[in-house]
Amino acid sequence: MASEVMKVKLIAGITDSENDLLTVASGHTYTILNLSICETAGAAETFDLYIRDDAGANDYEIYSDQALAANATFEHTTRIVLEAADVLSAQTASSANVDCVISYLDQTL
Repeated sequence: MASEVMKVKLIAGITDSENDLLTVASGHTYTILNLSICETAGAAETFDLYIRDDAGANDYEIYSDQALAANATFEHTTRIVLEAADVLSAQTASSANVDCVISYLDQTL
């Protein structure tokens, strides 16, 4: 039976290594409605946000070297659709203290 459920994912401490933010479960489709990224250490930063298609076979950049000012919040407000086994990932350019909040719709098929 198909279903649609609104969910939120909270991620603290995105750093300069690959950080998997959201992994789509088998038999599901996730539609990201809003994504907020907040720098919390008082130092300007840049970040990459990308989809690892089919759990890493290919990377598709959404943002590359996106500027994030000290103590600022960046918001992505257009929808992103992820299918089973896709992974939404992020990485900062240097050691950082960046948090992320993702609001999404979880649809089962």
